[in-house]
Amino acid sequence: MTKSELIDIIAKKAHLPKKAAKEAVDVVFDEISRSLEKGDKVVISSFGTFYVNKVDDKLVVPFGEESEKQVVKSHRVVNFRVGKPLRKKVW
Repeated sequence: MTKSELIDIIAKKAHLPKKAAKEAVDVVFDEISRSLEKGDKVVISSFGTFYVNKVDDKLVVPFGEESEKQVVKSHRVVNFRVGKPLRKKVW
């Protein structure tokens, strides 16, 4: 599903104009992004939890290239832990 497909579905099910549905979707995604940027968890009941982890520096050796060791600098990554109700639907 793409963002535009999601907007179409929300507009249809909520009986909203597409412009209002797009604004709603944009606000939701912006707020999730803002919270994750600050390092906060985003918990959506019965769906799952988005959270930020810090990955430390690590030494990477490309396959078959032991002489070309590279260091991947520390960075933050977004992870998602699925909630039980969604897990039951998908599995």
